[in-house]
Amino acid sequence: MDLTTITGPSFLKKLNKQQLEELAQDIRDFLIEKCSITGGHIGPNLGVVELTIALHRAFNSPFDKFLWDVGHQAYVHKILTGRAREFDTLRQYKGLSGFPKRAESKHDEWETGHSSTSLSAAMGMAVARDIKKENNYIVPIIGDGALTGGMALEALNHIGHDRRRMIVILNDNEMSIAPNVGALHNILGRLRTAKEYSKAKEELESLMKRVPVFGGKLAHAADRVKDSLKYLVVSGVFFEEMGFKYLGPIDGHDFDALEKTLEYAKKVEDRPVLVHVVTKKGKGYKPAEEDKVGTWHGTGPYKIETGAFVKNNAKGPSWSSLVSETVRKLMKEDKRIVAITPAMPVGSKMEGIQKDFPDRFFDVGIAEQHATTMAAGLATQNMKPFLAIYSTFLQRAYDQVLHDIARQNLNVFIGIDRAGLVGADGDTHQGVFDIAFLRHIPNIVIMMPKDENEGQHMVKTAIEYNEGPIALRYPRGNGVGVPLDEELKTIPIGSWEVLREGRDAAILTFGTTISMALEAADVLASRNIHVKVVNARFIKPLDDNMLHDIMGKNMPILTIEEGVLKGGFGSAILEFASDNKYNQVEIERMGIPDRFVDHGSVDLLLEELHITKEETIARIESLIKKSLGKNTV
Repeated sequence: MDLTTITGPSFLKKLNKQQLEELAQDIRDFLIEKCSITGGHIGPNLGVVELTIALHRAFNSPFDKFLWDVGHQAYVHKILTGRAREFDTLRQYKGLSGFPKRAESKHDEWETGHSSTSLSAAMGMAVARDIKKENNYIVPIIGDGALTGGMALEALNHIGHDRRRMIVILNDNEMSIAPNVGALHNILGRLRTAKEYSKAKEELESLMKRVPVFGGKLAHAADRVKDSLKYLVVSGVFFEEMGFKYLGPIDGHDFDALEKTLEYAKKVEDRPVLVHVVTKKGKGYKPAEEDKVGTWHGTGPYKIETGAFVKNNAKGPSWSSLVSETVRKLMKEDKRIVAITPAMPVGSKMEGIQKDFPDRFFDVGIAEQHATTMAAGLATQNMKPFLAIYSTFLQRAYDQVLHDIARQNLNVFIGIDRAGLVGADGDTHQGVFDIAFLRHIPNIVIMMPKDENEGQHMVKTAIEYNEGPIALRYPRGNGVGVPLDEELKTIPIGSWEVLREGRDAAILTFGTTISMALEAADVLASRNIHVKVVNARFIKPLDDNMLHDIMGKNMPILTIEEGVLKGGFGSAILEFASDNKYNQVEIERMGIPDRFVDHGSVDLLLEELHITKEETIARIESLIKKSLGKNTV
């Protein structure tokens, strides 16, 4: 079938089983081809093809509301709602978003990017429906990984207690279930349907005795197993006791089973229903199916025939790898260091730590708040926790950073991965807010390196720092390819570095925008304008001595940051000038205005935001004119 001819999902109701299976294969072929060029979340989407088709057959979108938790598995939904023709622009500048987007389609009822939000939003929609006396279905689709998020469990508690009518789809792709207990699905499925409960219970106990490591302990504790969250979630008892009607587990690739179960779920009117669907992540593409660590969860371009990823022309190591590998080296000598990640061991390149120090590495799942407070607890016992977390996900742990870490002035090293613009994942993932939401917190140090050599020294600095929390920001992508010193050293806290001397104006910047500032200074020098370029590597604390020197000379200042202007680094410079009565100094800020930034390549986004070499040159020339005019008055 030509998928680009699809305008909406209503045609699905007319298809027979053979046609449905052919459509599923066409969608898989389409996704494998398109994502090989644009990159994207290929694994999750290959796993939900039949499920998405079955949902659109059973319900009537947009009258019935689908909420895709996290949203990275919504490609099939986009195809079935008429957007296949736009897939060449997937995750590209001004193109199709990789996540649900309300502005894209009336079928995208809820925007996501972070996990575990769908159930709370579904509760709100269900309440609104009932107040307005409407009669549509509310259908959140949430994965087993997202269900580990505390927000999802909070919502389950409320929905079940309220007995609010909705149908929750639990998409269980088995990635988090070890093979040695996989038989639990079959026996627990019988628990939901078998009349002979005692026989099923005996089989369950027999299985538990055979489970390596735990075996006898689990069987011995059979009467108390209801207290085990893992057992209860998988078995359905947990959901039943919370007020849900539990159905499953069912094969998420079996159209007949899906159709039968969804029709039954629609008939339940006295309470919410949870449909437990088991799917295979990456189904239909061998490299993705065989992935056991998450490499094919989200990828760049790849070669379809081999599954080999298309390599970029990066000169240096990836930033995530540089930071994690430096931590790993230091862990060999410093037994205090413990590494923590909330479900991103692959993204943050922590596999080496996980392999070499399994007793000092913890992947806590999608639980940013828990990860952060766990780090605080470690610090109280004189350990040195390294919390590697994406900037966008650190937003979810703001209170824990403030209340549990900074307020107690605990020695936690926060590695803020993907700091700055991240590009293709768009507004839900841009790491542009962390400076603004961390800078006002007492006790915390925030730093960002100009290159990977300075980056490794900042890791050493963070590990050796014992005066409170310290955060190291590092961007997505690779370093610039500078040589790395063999011996690590610490950098004095709050010290900046002059990269280029100048008398006419000063550019204060850090991280990824330093090269742009130096290039602008070269052009300005050819115009006889000499600009001091400062590596303001410590965002907090500032280098007060250098600022007094610059402002004391009435030198115009331009701050540049790949972050939001409100509350950002530039705001800190304005505050310093105000606090120290440098009222005559001309200061301008370049950064991200008061808006969310959509997806696209970082270069194109920077151009759209006017964070460019050309803009820097124009702003410096304007600043100098203003300053000269003010001084001649």
